[in-house]
Amino acid sequence: MFLQVLPYLSDNADAVITMGGLAIGAIFGVTVVLTNFCTMGAIADIRNAGDYKRFRSWILAAAIALAGTQILASAGVLNLTETVHLQGRVSWLGALGGGLIFGFGMVLAGGCPSQNVVRAGSGDLRALTVLLVVTVFAYVTMTGLLAPLRSFVEGWTSLSLPGGVAPSLDGLAGMVLGGAGSGLRLAVAAILVGLALLYCFGDASFRRSWRHVLGGAVVGLCVVAGWVATTLGQDPFAIMNAPPTSLSFVRPVAETIVYFTRFTGVTGMNFGVAMVLGAVLGAMLVALATGRFAIRGFAGQADTTRNLVGAAMMGLGGVLALGCSIGQGVTGISTMAITSFIAFAAMSLGAVAGVKHLESRV
Repeated sequence: MFLQVLPYLSDNADAVITMGGLAIGAIFGVTVVLTNFCTMGAIADIRNAGDYKRFRSWILAAAIALAGTQILASAGVLNLTETVHLQGRVSWLGALGGGLIFGFGMVLAGGCPSQNVVRAGSGDLRALTVLLVVTVFAYVTMTGLLAPLRSFVEGWTSLSLPGGVAPSLDGLAGMVLGGAGSGLRLAVAAILVGLALLYCFGDASFRRSWRHVLGGAVVGLCVVAGWVATTLGQDPFAIMNAPPTSLSFVRPVAETIVYFTRFTGVTGMNFGVAMVLGAVLGAMLVALATGRFAIRGFAGQADTTRNLVGAAMMGLGGVLALGCSIGQGVTGISTMAITSFIAFAAMSLGAVAGVKHLESRV
């Protein structure tokens, strides 16, 4: 049966996108439920208990994604300059401001959009409500009332590297050192991956925690698999293909909800929509199998208000930062985009501020 599927996939680019997204999303959803991989939880663990294991799991995911992505690029499988992360200029203010807003909102909403996708699959109606609000504010920022202001700010604060150099760390290194090419890119990637792995596995408690190691490793590999699926899913005869992409959850969540509302008017399911649906299904199946599935609602007025405000901030901040804690903090970093590193740092700082805010309220 498997051999019969391969010819079909080779002749149907859309099937590669859809089936790849569903499979990768399902693996991601299962992994998050079983390992409790959570970027917001990582910051909370550090602040509340001095526990860095989930943060190291996040760093491990980024390191594995970075290594795999750069290998694909060096092998000619993936053209990184086509990705949204390396197109255009360095939107430093969007990454910084949007990242801070997103990180703060992530704490208020009890998790980033990816975590809320998984929770929705596990029966959490609060998470479903959060995702609906994220969608509204994402579209308000992308194409709605706030879009002109966003475009104006991005236009005035974005920077280009001299000589048309790609807005990435290896591009910046090449500009400083006077060289460029795949060799320099791999060298920069090897240094970053080596430092990240040393940080992660230099801690004995992290090495002993298979759950955190497994969570980071699988999430990182899911990002690599996403690049492969969206590259193989490009139609060689099409006039224009969608650029290669991988895991991200702000815009894809919004597109998923719109997909259901306009189902009869759309021609296909893109990778982001398929990936979100796969994550929901994967989380639902493992939650049912392990007895973790439960219908939950808001605890009260304060809980409702906090979650809805956090959701609005994530929708706004995620669009300004061009991604979420997965879309920029793992997928974006795998491309070595300068904007992604700024967004990652800003989201972390925003999350710390959010945790401090909740502590002051308590």
